[in-house]
Amino acid sequence: MPIDPNGAAPARAAPFGPLVVALVYDGLCTFEFAIVAEIFGLSRPEMGPGWYRFASAAIEPGSLRAHGGLTVACDGGLELLEQADLIVAPGWKGAGVEVPADLTERLRAAHARGARLASICSGAFVLAATGLLQGQRSTTHWRYAESLSKRHPEIEVDADVLYVESDRVFTSAGSAAGIDLMLHIIRQEFGVAAANSVARRLVMPPHRAGGQAQFVERPVPQERVGKLSGLLDAIRAEPSRPWTVDEMARHAAMSTRTFIRRFSETTGLPPGEWVTQLRVEEAKRLLEAAPIAIEDVALRAGFGSVGTMRHHFRQQIGLSPRDYREAFA
Repeated sequence: MPIDPNGAAPARAAPFGPLVVALVYDGLCTFEFAIVAEIFGLSRPEMGPGWYRFASAAIEPGSLRAHGGLTVACDGGLELLEQADLIVAPGWKGAGVEVPADLTERLRAAHARGARLASICSGAFVLAATGLLQGQRSTTHWRYAESLSKRHPEIEVDADVLYVESDRVFTSAGSAAGIDLMLHIIRQEFGVAAANSVARRLVMPPHRAGGQAQFVERPVPQERVGKLSGLLDAIRAEPSRPWTVDEMARHAAMSTRTFIRRFSETTGLPPGEWVTQLRVEEAKRLLEAAPIAIEDVALRAGFGSVGTMRHHFRQQIGLSPRDYREAFA
């Protein structure tokens, strides 16, 4: 820290750490932008002068509005991307809205010189438009995953995780997952202690268990009305019954082979997978609403044992039943 020659108190050194630039556009997602500004834009003197610097960059001219009736005055325009060490796309205008060519070119140039790119929620569409995710894994909010995959079939979209890193390009899931990603980036650059310190300031855990799958609405596929409707209603009414394939075929008055074919045609899933998905949904309902023992939930949902229920929970939603209850009950 420099010393004032006149004997005054030492002057604080100017920050010189990595420059984080958040993209600002008309229709800005306020919460997603606020995540970046909160984490990288607040003064954190305890971190020293090498901590992050922050700036906002308008990607288009004119008055820019944000959700909630706000207007935004930015620090600069796209020229700021030439200096940035990390560029964040905090959401985007919509899955079907084209990303300006000038922006994608500048993002590619920034990445080529070593900058990192990150997105929160629908901001993944901005990074996808650069072509830098071609052949790579990425994520976005689970509601946008199908749209992103259809619009960019060259990208492997994983809708179950909170964030993904692929060759200095980071994508995160729904809005709050942006906090998880930003903490991950801090952990990489400044270490675990720094990430933990920021997390404490935010009053949140430095790392959340499980992935995005725990939040996904997974209704059991609706089937066409037909000969199996009575059977499906019976399974829904009594998920705890031992619904083997042979038992279900007898209930439907079909041969096992015919039943398996008809069931898959009707529901879009094999019989065992359909029943398991139904039981997971029933267990989730019980865990959220009923103050009963985990063992009783497993029995009432049809899993028979906590171990079996735990296996299918981790496989489908990435959490144990107990962790799910703590998060949602």
